[in-house]
Amino acid sequence: MILGWEAWMALGWQGWLTLAVIAGATILMVADRLGPDLVMFSGLCVLVVAGVVSPNEALHGFSNPAVATIGVLFICAAAVKETGALGLVSSLIFGRTRSHRWGLLRLLVPTAALSGFMNNAPIVAMFIPMVRSWARGVGANPSRFFIPLSYASMLGGTCTLIGTSATLVVAGMHAQHGYGVLGMFDITWVGLPITLVGLLYLVILAPLLIVDRRDPAELDREETREYLAEVEVSADSPLLGRSVEQAGLRHLPGLFLVEIRRTNGRQIRPVAPEDKLEAGDHLVFTGDAGSITDVSQMPGLDPVDSHVPPFRHVFEVVLSHRSALVGLTVRDAEFRRRFDAVILAVHRAGERIGGRIGDIVLRPGDTLMLSASPGFRKAWQDSTMFYLVSERSEEERPRYRKAPLALSAIAGMVLVPAFTDVPLLVSGMATLFFLLATRCISGRASRLAVNWSVLVLIGSAIGIAAALEKSGAAAVLGESLLALTLPFGPIAVLAAVWILGALFASFVSNAAGAALVFPVAMTAAVSAGLDTHAVALTLALATSAGFSTPIGSNPNLLVYGPGGYRYLDFTRVGLPLMLICLMSALLLVPWLWPLVG
Repeated sequence: MILGWEAWMALGWQGWLTLAVIAGATILMVADRLGPDLVMFSGLCVLVVAGVVSPNEALHGFSNPAVATIGVLFICAAAVKETGALGLVSSLIFGRTRSHRWGLLRLLVPTAALSGFMNNAPIVAMFIPMVRSWARGVGANPSRFFIPLSYASMLGGTCTLIGTSATLVVAGMHAQHGYGVLGMFDITWVGLPITLVGLLYLVILAPLLIVDRRDPAELDREETREYLAEVEVSADSPLLGRSVEQAGLRHLPGLFLVEIRRTNGRQIRPVAPEDKLEAGDHLVFTGDAGSITDVSQMPGLDPVDSHVPPFRHVFEVVLSHRSALVGLTVRDAEFRRRFDAVILAVHRAGERIGGRIGDIVLRPGDTLMLSASPGFRKAWQDSTMFYLVSERSEEERPRYRKAPLALSAIAGMVLVPAFTDVPLLVSGMATLFFLLATRCISGRASRLAVNWSVLVLIGSAIGIAAALEKSGAAAVLGESLLALTLPFGPIAVLAAVWILGALFASFVSNAAGAALVFPVAMTAAVSAGLDTHAVALTLALATSAGFSTPIGSNPNLLVYGPGGYRYLDFTRVGLPLMLICLMSALLLVPWLWPLVG
């Protein structure tokens, strides 16, 4: 039975406040109204002001070696990307295969392997255009490959200690609380078999559950990326004084009116249906060649050859959770001034958002089609604002000669702590110095590579976890969890820890979930006399399994828009995979590490 009301009432106001802060933070993060880092840090501030934890205790999470290690790994992963090592690998993936199932297998295996040693977000972002191009070439729908791509990267992250931030957080807290050090490949004994089983599911069964979705962003890109034309409204044009709608320029097949340039220098972008045409107006259209020819032959519209607008390339970007643009309207975001770019369309959950583009409030996961100068990618590819998932421009040339150096350095970073007593953080710092010294990554790129919002999120979550322990809330929750499950055996306790961790990973984030569930899981483990090593690894696996929603992990968020998916598409494919991972963990963990000594 659950602990009696006496235990809960004896918790005290500090414990209840801590639980209320966690509940409120979870609701806010699920609602996606504020960035998760801001929400979690604000919750930590509430606990400090209320006196539940001291400032030193609250900020102790930011000095956790796991946080510093994750920051170092961000830069190391960026160096691999900068040198083009990922691109070299991706070019070998599909070869000449035209089999959908064989192509899927050839995609998922290297994706999972790479994700065991570097951040999975850049892997998925780089593979999206490659997968889309290959799928179109063999007559397949790209949406059949994007969810498996995301899941394979998440599965691969469980194969090593550095594969995901969740595993690093669990390992750091496990050592910090005196439970012992988790080795680099301890989790591999469970993570690798689970990954192999998961990949079999993704190749054999998942294609039966994935629904073909149209990618409206890709359709827009196909229509707009190659041709841009400018026409002038002549002084005797029959269109003078008419609105864009009345002039028949609103719904032209294969064309989109990007901008109106007035003779007085004013630029109208986006163009509204009621905007009226004036003599000398320059109308900028984007679309296919045939349609542009048709519009240039309309009475009163003269082609302009000498004033080609600077926006010649179309880019597809996905807003990240850490973007400063989240919560702003397109108009307030001032894309023209800040990025020298124009938003052609905004897609959310596979649907193009109608109405005036300027009034759209941007949210994490939104896919934006941008018309920008060719240098846009070089200027913003490392921005914290969004992930770029369009193809590289020709002007960009990765440092391919540095690729062997970067790969060798990463291999050394992994192997040294695996076979010596050198801590992972020390090995990572040495690798970082080597990558900077050999110019595998520039100083600017290394600064931008660090996902500061993730570090703030993790550090804040560890601080809130300290409040859970100090207030006694973790003890009460752990004992309650134990009372519910122990009558059914230690395996039931392990299952409860896994489910709790997976729920947090699905709706909050894997790293924050790991930090918050850790004290509860350890309390239950110690009280039941279970091996903390086994319980910690189970939690690390669980918080890396947020497959059932698109909001709990960056890989899912990245493929959400480009795949044209609905929210429940992830639930349909992800829930069976979560159950497979759960059952596999419950079989393997007790076999490898006896739960009761």
